[in-house]
Amino acid sequence: MRILGIRDIAVPMGAPMRNAVIDFSKMTVSAVAVITDVVRGGEPVVGFGFNANGRYAQSAVIRERLAPRVLEAPESHASADGTTLDPRAIRRLMMRNEKPGGHGERAVAVAALDIAVWDAAAKLRDMPLWALIAEDAGNGAPERGIPVYAAGGYYDPDKGADGLVAEMQRYLDEGYTQVKMKIGGATLDEDLARIEAVLTLLGGDGSRLAVDANGRFDEEAALRYGEAMSAYGLAWYEEPGDPLDFSLNAQVAAAYPGAIATGENLLSLQDARNLLRFGGMRPGLDFVQFDPALAYGVGETVDIVAMMAAEGWSARRFLPHGGNLLALAAAGGLSLGGCESYPGVFQPFGGFADDTPVEDGRVRLGDAPGAGFERKAALRDLLRTLL
Repeated sequence: MRILGIRDIAVPMGAPMRNAVIDFSKMTVSAVAVITDVVRGGEPVVGFGFNANGRYAQSAVIRERLAPRVLEAPESHASADGTTLDPRAIRRLMMRNEKPGGHGERAVAVAALDIAVWDAAAKLRDMPLWALIAEDAGNGAPERGIPVYAAGGYYDPDKGADGLVAEMQRYLDEGYTQVKMKIGGATLDEDLARIEAVLTLLGGDGSRLAVDANGRFDEEAALRYGEAMSAYGLAWYEEPGDPLDFSLNAQVAAAYPGAIATGENLLSLQDARNLLRFGGMRPGLDFVQFDPALAYGVGETVDIVAMMAAEGWSARRFLPHGGNLLALAAAGGLSLGGCESYPGVFQPFGGFADDTPVEDGRVRLGDAPGAGFERKAALRDLLRTLL
């Protein structure tokens, strides 16, 4: 059993919107196919993967470094019992001749390919990816009903406050009970007005609304926003400053009475460990949001959860970023506290399978083999262009 080919394409997101730091009109994503030598139903078993939104496509790294290393060592592809691929062994092939540290774009490229390998490995075992993740992690009681929240509320010059409220109403109509919106791309007074408009829609219940600054603020602005929002009782205040400025994060956590959430732009196990040790994060209050589709993929995420336990953190404080089917599978297999969803943006990658309704803020995981990407028609059609 081995991988015969690896293909990738760069997919334009083409989203006319922005957060506090970047606009997404020129954003791209890598989509990857891993083609195995196992044929079922007249077609080879293929695993698919992609990196999450917010980082660009990684074609050069995948084609020039990662894929050649994997394809040059076919003897290392199979699991010990020969029934499937060995994702961790294949990950080691990808990382041959790579120095420690310097994660950045490399972590994103490895993640896209790693996810495709895990998807193929689960399909070869005829099991859902969430169950394979649970098996790898030694989790004997994986979750089937996952709490999910709808992320959106981006800045759009044509939308305004009325459009923001209408967007959030759509998410509520789809079955979500908790939503997230962007801050930091306008003045404080403007952002407070936007927050209050959404809170009015939610009946004043701040626990149903999270806000995300996308790392925009310096220390003074982060603290000023925190003080202004402290009376709202929000679900969390996300990424107030640069994701690697652990001192700033610690100062905000010391001053802000509510929950802080961060971690989506930390791309490795060691970065995650440093956040918990030096970022002032409070284990019983705050949330971490490491993204499997940015931070080296599935195996690294399993290892991060084990590290969290060693540092005194519950997996329930982990809400993976990404808003897609891969993050949902990780949340189930690792019994995390929930999962982000992008039902209205970053299509066709964002959101969940077409036959997976959101009911009272939860999604129930299915039994289809692999990650279930093919159960989302628009995503399936895009991924099949790789073949």
